[in-house]
Amino acid sequence: MTDEPTVAADPPTGPTASIASTGPEPLPVPVAEYAVVGDGRTTALVSRRGSIDWLCLPHVDSAACFARLLGTEDNGRWLLTVPDAHEVTRRYLDDSFVLETTYRSPTGTAVVTDSMPISDGRADLVRHVRCTRGTVRVEHEWVVRFGYGGIEPWVTRTGGPDARIRAVAGPDALVLRGTRLPHADDHRHRDAFELREGEELELDLTWSRSWEPVPPPLAAATRVDTTRVAWGLWARGARYAGPHREAVVRSLLVLRLLTDFETGGIAAAATTSLPEDFGGARNWDYRYCWLRDAAMTLEALLEQGFRDEATQWRDWLLRAVAGDPTDLQIMYRVDGGRDLPERELGHLPGYAGSRPVRLGNAAVGQVQNDVLGEVMCALHEARRAGITESADSWSLQRHLLEALLRHWRDPDRGIWEVRGDPRHFVHSKVMAWAAVDRAVRAVEEHGLSGPVDRWRAARAEIHADVLAHGWDADRGTFVQHYGATHTDASLLQILQVGFLPPDDPRVLGTLAAVRAELEVAPGLLRRYRTERTDDGVPGGEHAFLACSFWLAEALARTGQVDEACEVLDGLVGLTNDVGLLAEQYDPVGRRMAGNVPQALSHLALVRAAHAVGLATGASEGPA
Repeated sequence: MTDEPTVAADPPTGPTASIASTGPEPLPVPVAEYAVVGDGRTTALVSRRGSIDWLCLPHVDSAACFARLLGTEDNGRWLLTVPDAHEVTRRYLDDSFVLETTYRSPTGTAVVTDSMPISDGRADLVRHVRCTRGTVRVEHEWVVRFGYGGIEPWVTRTGGPDARIRAVAGPDALVLRGTRLPHADDHRHRDAFELREGEELELDLTWSRSWEPVPPPLAAATRVDTTRVAWGLWARGARYAGPHREAVVRSLLVLRLLTDFETGGIAAAATTSLPEDFGGARNWDYRYCWLRDAAMTLEALLEQGFRDEATQWRDWLLRAVAGDPTDLQIMYRVDGGRDLPERELGHLPGYAGSRPVRLGNAAVGQVQNDVLGEVMCALHEARRAGITESADSWSLQRHLLEALLRHWRDPDRGIWEVRGDPRHFVHSKVMAWAAVDRAVRAVEEHGLSGPVDRWRAARAEIHADVLAHGWDADRGTFVQHYGATHTDASLLQILQVGFLPPDDPRVLGTLAAVRAELEVAPGLLRRYRTERTDDGVPGGEHAFLACSFWLAEALARTGQVDEACEVLDGLVGLTNDVGLLAEQYDPVGRRMAGNVPQALSHLALVRAAHAVGLATGASEGPA
């Protein structure tokens, strides 16, 4: 970063210069302390104290320019805060991702609004601070580090009517504009000033390709208001009117936020390498489109009446998996790209010292025989919702199904992507059954073409195989894989896909066994016991929130309604102050763990609430 070779800044107006910056906030910021804003292509994580610690531009799986989340301030962050505030509260405005944070200090109150205007080809982040009472001291620090916090940019400053600071490195450029801009200070930009009641400051950050002309200033107020209204209009489409409606609508919004508005790809999470095991090596990059997670997301959205997203994702699927069905990957980039090599970033110390920090995901090369089951279930629900199959989409499903029928007997890595030896996972076999079942029903219920007699025979064969090899009669439960004696929370999906009816004693026995073995606190389940599953990674992990919501759903489906309500109430109570969930929860440390926000957690909340609402007779429709 240079000392700004051209400086011609106009004198500041409004805010009054004040004393120097304070030191950095302590590390690490708890995962639950982050809110998220986004524009339909990417997201930014904002701490309660106003530090944007994670931002990838222009897409969620692009390189980060603010990476303090996995390092320190030297790896990039954008801080706008009232450092002596004794009370900080925040909320999203209406059903949107326009974030409002209120700081109350001994001398006054200030409100900061953060937003990423919904994308129309631009990539902007707008921050606005206004003093609403007394006088407040504001601290502003802007530290840009491209390449996941590893590349210090060349910075220039321009004065005049379009005053701005521009940071450039390689293909990326960021422009900061505002009514008052910070000054260069030891390879970063800092400012500290006072605002009096009624005074305000607006800051606009815009990304562009470094070789392109500097984008024109943003009509920020109009774009932010339009963005707030657009999110609210989308949320009104949710027909859910059951228990925990506020949490359900926020979760649906999170799922929409993680769906690329342009391509239709659905990211599994907004971040990489937030640890499942603090200080350990279970740190994964989830900023990609897992077919499984995306299909489940689609089912959750369809249940609540969102059809356009289903059509868009189906079209994304056609593009992403085009070609030989044997080349099917379990995940893709959000634009449908296939190249996701896993590598480590040695320059980042990791969240809470959790290393390695990973980019990409080696699981992309795994065989996971359950994936097509989730995809076929989602597309079945799309048909039931009235979305017409195109000739190409049904042809694709037939080709993928035939490939699965040739390989369903083979061991695989399973839903949890174990890096140990492949196994005959019961969940994978059940989902293979579900894939064939939905193909049969496509012919029987929707009049599509296919060799239905052969598919019926294959469905029966897989069903019999699971009952013969996946059921432990001595323990009265299905097991994680053939030959095992222990369970796995994914077995709860036997209920979700209709492999057996809810009142079947084998279902009830499995539900009881899963709880006995994997419940670590009331309503909180682990995925599996790491000491009993060779997943190829050292260390342990915490309760998995999606599995815990599956428990609530299973209890509701099996008629244990009071207990289902109790579990659901407890889990919804774990959301942070703005309704977000990470991947896991540590009940001992009472903290979230893993990447955030996590689509799988939020979609499981939606589906659990839906099941509990049906079980309790709660109505659904326009609320």
